Parts: sequence; C-alpha cells; structure tokens
Amino acid sequence: MSRTLLVVPNAAGASLARTCLGLVRALDRRGVNVAFVKPVAQPRADGGPDRSIALATATTALRPPDPLSTAHLERQLGSGGLDAVLEKIVAAWQPVHDRSDVVVVEGLSPGPAKLYAGGLNQALAKAVDADVLLVAGWPAAGAGSGEDRAIGAPERGPDPAGDAVKLLAESLAITASGYWSGEHTRVVGCAINGMPAGDPSAAAQLGKVLGERGLRLIAAVPHRPELTWLRVCDLVRELGPRVLSEGDLSRRIKEVAVFAQGIPGGLRVLTEGRLVVVPGDRHDVVMAACLAALSGTRLAALLLTAGTEPDPRVWELTRAACATGLPVLVVDDSSYDTATRVRDLDPGLPIDDLERIEGVVDSIADALDASWLDSLRSTSRSRRLSPAAFRFQLVEAARAADACVVLPEGTESRIVRAAVACAERGIARSVLLGPPDQVAGLARSLGLRLPAGVTVVDPQAAAERYVAPLAQLRRHKGWTEEMARDHLADPIMVGTMMLQQGEVDGMVAGAVHTTAATVRPALQILGTRPGSRLVSSVFFMCLPDEVVVYGDCAINPRPDAEDLADIAIQSAASARALGIEPRVAMISFSTGTSGTGSDVDKVAEATRIVREREPGLAVDGPLQYDAAAIASVAQNKRPDSAVAGRATVFVFPDLDTGNTTYKAVQRSAQVVSIGPMLQGLAKPVNDLSRGALVDDIVYTLALTAIQSRA
Repeated sequence: MSRTLLVVPNAAGASLARTCLGLVRALDRRGVNVAFVKPVAQPRADGGPDRSIALATATTALRPPDPLSTAHLERQLGSGGLDAVLEKIVAAWQPVHDRSDVVVVEGLSPGPAKLYAGGLNQALAKAVDADVLLVAGWPAAGAGSGEDRAIGAPERGPDPAGDAVKLLAESLAITASGYWSGEHTRVVGCAINGMPAGDPSAAAQLGKVLGERGLRLIAAVPHRPELTWLRVCDLVRELGPRVLSEGDLSRRIKEVAVFAQGIPGGLRVLTEGRLVVVPGDRHDVVMAACLAALSGTRLAALLLTAGTEPDPRVWELTRAACATGLPVLVVDDSSYDTATRVRDLDPGLPIDDLERIEGVVDSIADALDASWLDSLRSTSRSRRLSPAAFRFQLVEAARAADACVVLPEGTESRIVRAAVACAERGIARSVLLGPPDQVAGLARSLGLRLPAGVTVVDPQAAAERYVAPLAQLRRHKGWTEEMARDHLADPIMVGTMMLQQGEVDGMVAGAVHTTAATVRPALQILGTRPGSRLVSSVFFMCLPDEVVVYGDCAINPRPDAEDLADIAIQSAASARALGIEPRVAMISFSTGTSGTGSDVDKVAEATRIVREREPGLAVDGPLQYDAAAIASVAQNKRPDSAVAGRATVFVFPDLDTGNTTYKAVQRSAQVVSIGPMLQGLAKPVNDLSRGALVDDIVYTLALTAIQSRA
C-alpha cells in the first residue's frame, strides 16, 4: 500500500525543500518508487520564484505536477474556498500516489503574510491521509532570511546541550500537537538541519528530550560550511558588476573581507577563497592581490569598489594574474555597502549549481535514519535499482573494499580532483604518479589540500626498481633490462608494474592517453584472468528509472561468436557483482529468425554458446534493441522470451554498433554513463574517456576498487 509523507516546517528557515529532496534521494537509493509533490508554489522572501520543482527536476528524473500559485490559493481561502483548494491538490496528488510506493509532499512554509500555513498543512495531512515529518533548523543557526537558511548559517547562540535543545523540543512538540488523528499522532519523526558539527552530544541530548515528548529524531543534519559557499558567478548575477577580468567564475566565496589596512598589515586577508573588497584606487592592494594569485593563492575574486578601475599602468603590470583564473570585478558602491550587499545575498541554492545541490541533498540523505527509511517502504512492489540507488551502492561497496588505486596521470587536474574527492569520501586511496613538486603546485592552484589518502610518487624515481622484474616478465619476448628501462619511461607502465607487484590494488588511466596506451601494458604484463578468452568492456547506463549494462562498446572491433559469448558472460558477471539482475539480450538487426545472413548467424551462435556455458543465465538472441528494451514491442516480436522487453544487459555484435549506440543514448537522452569498466584482465585496470569529467573518474575509481576485491 502506498504511503504519503507530508514534510512540514516547524518555523521559517527550516530548509524544507532541501529536506524533501534529501528524503527523495534516500528512498531512491533504496530502490523505493518515490515521487514528489509540491502543492503550492511559494515565492521566496526576496521575491524570487519558488525553487522546489526546479530543484527536484535538477536532482531527479521526477516530473512533479504543477503546483497552485500562492495568489490563487489566497484568493480561494479569502472567499472561504478551503475545500476547493484541497480538491485541486488531491486531484494532482492522486495519480502520483497510485503509481508510487511513497509520495513526499512539501508542506507550506510559515511567514508574516502566511498565517494560514499551519492550518492548511493540518488540513492537507487529513486530505491525503499523510504521515507527517517535522523539519526544523537548529536554534544556533538563527532563523535568517529566506527559505533554506538553516544549513548555511553560522553556529551561534545557546549551548546545544542546554537551552537550545529544550527550546527546540518544546517548539516541535507544540507543532506536533496539531497533527493528532483520533488517538494517534500523524507525526512519524523530526529532522533537524544545521546541527553543531563535531558535537554528537547535541544530537544525543535532542533525541532523548524529543523521546520524552513522544517524538522521534530521525535526522540530525550537521552544519557544513562548504555547502553555503556561493560562487563568484552568483555574485555577478545578483550585483551586476562590470567584469574587468572574467577569470574562473565558478570559484567559491568562503569569506568576504574589506581590505582596510595598508601593506603589509593586511596581507593576512589574502587567503584561499576570500572575496577581497577594496576601492579600485588602492593600487597597493590590487598589486598585492595579483602577486598572491601568481604565487598560487586562489582568491575567490578581487571586487573593486567606488566605480574606480586600476590605473592602466598598474593594470598592465598585474594583468598576468588574470591567467591564473582570478576574477576582477568593479562596482559603483562603497566598500562597506558592497560588503553588506554580498553578505545579504540570497543563500538559497541556484538551480545551475549542481555541485552544491548534490552536496546538500546527499548530506540530508546520509543523515536520515536507515531503519526509519526502511519502515516507509511498501512491500507490494518489487525493488528497483534506480540510478541513485546504483551510485549509492557503488560507493558503499567501494568503501568496503578499502582499495588503493594508482593514477599514472597524476599531473592532470581532473585526476587530482578525483583522487582528493575519493579520499575524502572514503571511496578509495590513490597513488598519483608525477613529480611531487608539480603535483603539489597543481593541487594548490586548484585550491586543494592532498589528504592522507592520497600519496604522490615520482615515476622516474620509482622506475628503476621495476627494471629487473619487467625484463624477467617479458624475457620470452626478448626484452633486456635496457628495453625494460625504456618502457618504464611511460608512467602507465610504472603504474602497471606497481599493480603487478601487488603494491596497489588497481589502476585507472586514459584522461590524456588513448585506450590502446592504457590497455596494452596491462595485456603485456598482467594478461587475462583464468577462464577469460579476451578483455572487453561495459558501460553502466543510468537511464531515468533503471541502470542497464552495455557491452562491448570500447575494446573489440569485430568479435566472432566465441568472443561475443565471452563478452556476454563477462558482462552478466559484472552486472551481478554490482546488484543488477542479469537478463542478457544479444543485439542484432533481426529478432529471432526474421532475418538471415552471417551477422545474424554469429549472434545466434553466440547465444547458443552462452546457454551451453551458463545454463542458469537468462539470455536471448538475436534481438533487436526495441524488442529487448520495450515490453510492448517484445509482446509482438518475442512474446515467450524471459529476456525480451526487460533486458538489463545489452551485448552488441561489434564495436561500431556498441560505441555508436552508447554515445547516441548518452548524448541524445542526457544519460549518465559510468565506464568503461574493463573485464577479463588478471587485475583491475580501467580506461577513461579523454573527455571524462571529475565525477566520471570518481565512479571509475569506485568500480576499480570493487573489482579489486572480486
């Protein structure tokens, strides 16, 4: 039976929209068929439009129904039309409810002009027979201005073990008293945003005090300052400055500082992530900031005030700093007024800031009580593996593997970012190959500090210890130690030898190298694993509602029937290892016996071989793609197949078909693809696309970590 969960704020500034999306994310991770409804669109305190639907669209594959406008709601309520309002809301909610396990409904936020919000939330809970989750912000964070202030506000105010806990618990108990149904309360839990970081006693104390009032704490979301940092482009959008040098507008503003002192007293202001506000005629400060940028300090931006640009001669001297990515902006206001305007910028989530949105949503999803989440799930529907569930499962499995992965391209910025992200998230430890000074300088220029989980090794210094072992491994090919030494000038060969010697658990490369350059040393040194005829690849395609496997889309140009069977068996094993039930479709231009020719015969023979080698594996072929993927087509073309219409593993007949299909789906349907993951090697080595994004590299590292423990 489906459930509806109404998420209700205890007061303004409770981070309501974020909590709803965090709840959707947490349920989606568990394979729950979850939906989201926003009954009424509410303008923000600054007059901007409601962001909830746009945020839901940005972070999920959901398309929530259109909400009522606040103006329409208030007109109806003003004429006594509460029932009419509820009927419209139920009309939008009902079809969503009928096709979902759990529907998350965002309640109304209170405010001075919205005294009706509390009563309407209570009426809404009855109208859709909802359980209620109460959301509040930690009192030390302050109410702030605008929706979603609580997570981002600084900690201040009462002792979290004392008055703040009592005040918050009492306030939540009062709100909960409005949600009794007969002898039972509809309130099933409380989520608190902006909890003091690093103080578990505050959450424990709050949980105890809430329990005494019959309420359950199901999420204590810690305050994370980095999730409050706006980008320079957000400032540009809000303030409309003149852009003297655009630089890197994606830089985060960690702090704002007015440079009021002279040089050198004010140099302490010039630190990473600072927005430096100073009159444009302070040429000493302009030069000091530019010199700091040239020495590797990543200031957020230099914001010149009083409408004054630097003297052209000074600007010419300092222009080289712009090449480091330092944005230089000019506004007409005074320094004090400008700093005040920056401080008062809307702290809500910009729709285009996916990095921050994902971080905020994940932080709430991670904090939700797992047993409480599991209690929400309906048992009437089978579990599905959504993209979010797959990624979550992937990260958890990688953390459990606790693997160390070598990255031969350690002087590439995306690689460094991915290594740091993996170490910080516990996905994998990394060894970056590159000159230590160069890697350290690159990290500084990116605003990163290399954590304990990232080691830097100079490949030239390390190469000599692998000369003798490499020569021995390739002696049958006539390699001498001198030849081995020449090959070890390639960092990928050094990384491969580190893997062969058991010093690391896996290797990832290809950000600046071809697939051949990555795979050839692995084949030469590691070889294939026992039972594997060849090396192949798979992509995990994160479709809107499920994750499917495509193979082989990267390695084998023209596999024969035996090769194709091996690819199918490897791909099925990879799917199973990552939680996907394998139902293998052997793809062709023909379904069954509808077509003839050597290409169809090859796929039919490969299917026969797979059935012979793996009798328990669900496999069918030849199948056209639509017959494999779409139930209605399968009903007409292959009605008795256990695979057609519900395939999860698609094996393509050749590289032309596979590579073209994966790229067409990825680009045309905006589908995230994770991979390629190489299969069949004796030890895990994975190749990156040269256009890989940082997130692509992170997930490839996770796959490699999991493979190392297979």
